[in-house]
Amino acid sequence: MTQPRVASKLLLAWYDSAMRDLPWRSTRDPWAILVSEVMLQQTRVSVVIPYFERFMERFPSPAGLDSAAESELLALWSGLGYYSRARNLKRAASEIVARGGFPATYEEIRTLPGVGEYTAAAIASISFGLPHAVLDGNVLRVLSRFLAEKGDIRNAAVRLALKQHAQSLLDPRRPGDFNQALMELGATVCLPRNPQCLLCPWRDHCQARALAIQNELPVNRRKRDPLKLNVRLSVVEKGGALLLRQRGAVEARLAGFWELPQLADLPPSASAELIGSFKHSITRHDYTVEVWRAARVKAPNGCRWLKLRDLSSIPSPQCPARRSSSPGSSDPPLCTPTVNGGIDQRLHSALFSG
Repeated sequence: MTQPRVASKLLLAWYDSAMRDLPWRSTRDPWAILVSEVMLQQTRVSVVIPYFERFMERFPSPAGLDSAAESELLALWSGLGYYSRARNLKRAASEIVARGGFPATYEEIRTLPGVGEYTAAAIASISFGLPHAVLDGNVLRVLSRFLAEKGDIRNAAVRLALKQHAQSLLDPRRPGDFNQALMELGATVCLPRNPQCLLCPWRDHCQARALAIQNELPVNRRKRDPLKLNVRLSVVEKGGALLLRQRGAVEARLAGFWELPQLADLPPSASAELIGSFKHSITRHDYTVEVWRAARVKAPNGCRWLKLRDLSSIPSPQCPARRSSSPGSSDPPLCTPTVNGGIDQRLHSALFSG
């Protein structure tokens, strides 16, 4: 077994030379770290960067978000998906303002709305230099291979054992850098498929590589068949305006968001032609979405005409991009539009951006 100090030294030396230049790595501001960690949940780094920069320009401190309207927040977040993250972030901002400042211990950070063990450990280590190891998907994969852990990583006992090992490896002098290094290793080298073992600083100490089982780990046995759903959306335009429906304020998902009405929402007499389709996956739901251009109709109940030029300023459910393990990941995008023509660029952006 490799000594923790040796493993930590190798990892940090690699990180110092190989880390990516990401905007949230230039600061230790806990607010900026919180925003970045929340955005990075289930979302690719390349997608998050412009959102993070726009968000921090508009809300450089919790006070700005605390006083902002939720509709402005959701419009700024549109395209990232998982919108409960945005609402929890606003609630966290309000709590930070009420406290009179950002909490400075792991236990206090953990109490903020929407903040779990991983996010609290990341903020505590990066912003405050506290020795708390993180455990996310990248770390689970790296440590499962490093230790040749053959247990199911969804098992609580296995996860606890891996977290304890991460804690034993953590360099207390550079806890934030160590945590980021371990995540960076999983994101860029120790990939889910075809790990780049020759580039790994732990290549001579990895037990899975020694056993030639790195492609078999980690073990993740839970697989559920996705639910397949079909949706038919309607595009109705009038003088540079688009007919949209607003979800109710108490709806369980995407409350208050504007979206294209379903074809079934229009009067039965409305003529329509199919102009395109796309597939979209979120959690365990696989959507096949048809887009129909319909003739102008009177706005049904719950719908309004909104100018195309104003679409970027309203909260709308665009297709989020899943967090990828690496820039070269072979995973398909979550949202793959195949448009058959007849739809202008502004409308295409409104439908398929993100």
